[in-house]
Amino acid sequence: MDGQRPAAAGERLTVGQVAERFGVTVRTLHHYDDVGLLRPRERSAGGYRLYTEDDLLRLRHVVVYRRLGFPLERIEELLAAEDPGSVLAHLRRQRESVLARQAELADLVTAIDRALEKEMTGIDLTPEERRELFGEGFSDEYAAEAERRWGDTDAWEQSRRRTAGYDPQDWRRIAAETAAINERFAAARRAGLPADSIEAMDAAEAARRQIHERFYDLPPEFHRALGDMYVADPRFTKTYEDLEPGLAQYVRDAIHANADRAAG
Repeated sequence: MDGQRPAAAGERLTVGQVAERFGVTVRTLHHYDDVGLLRPRERSAGGYRLYTEDDLLRLRHVVVYRRLGFPLERIEELLAAEDPGSVLAHLRRQRESVLARQAELADLVTAIDRALEKEMTGIDLTPEERRELFGEGFSDEYAAEAERRWGDTDAWEQSRRRTAGYDPQDWRRIAAETAAINERFAAARRAGLPADSIEAMDAAEAARRQIHERFYDLPPEFHRALGDMYVADPRFTKTYEDLEPGLAQYVRDAIHANADRAAG
């Protein structure tokens, strides 16, 4: 949890400062306040939220549990089950949760690959047609590797079934949709809009829905993991960086913000 240093004794942080320090959005912090999960204990003379050291300690636990995929209601139960100040108890609980979900998350990671978006088996296209649609970066060897690695996942099988009936015109339409969505991301970034802006989050939702409708079921939390892969895997990163420097991180952050919006 890099960057999440505790507040100095007596220090009070604004919502903007907390959002920057923890890598969450202001919108998310406001939502946590509204549902009672994290209500800052103090207000400034002007009525603005001020977070104390205890508030930040609670937020650190919330962030970890959210990364583990727990819904907000369950997180509230977990935090209420222990002494709020018992860091050791929460760390032990979080460690147990990570270990319990390790196999599940490993399966999730194996289900994520760009081939599930563009280069699935069942595409009845010639190599020349694939390159025409997906660019010179398309590789028959890469597609074969993807099938070896992910061919036994549910997402792969679901996508294979859906795409088996697609013809070249369908794939041209999908390629055009993808290009339009990517341009929405790039335009928002060029305009200086933050990744949690309505425009960026709406582009992320369009990207999620395209995959969900065209290929395989993609709930927001699954999409969050896919967004992480866009910056973790150089092959994914290059796809976006070739369009606009810095776009991969921007897309990832917009996907996370959209997932937060859906959870709220």
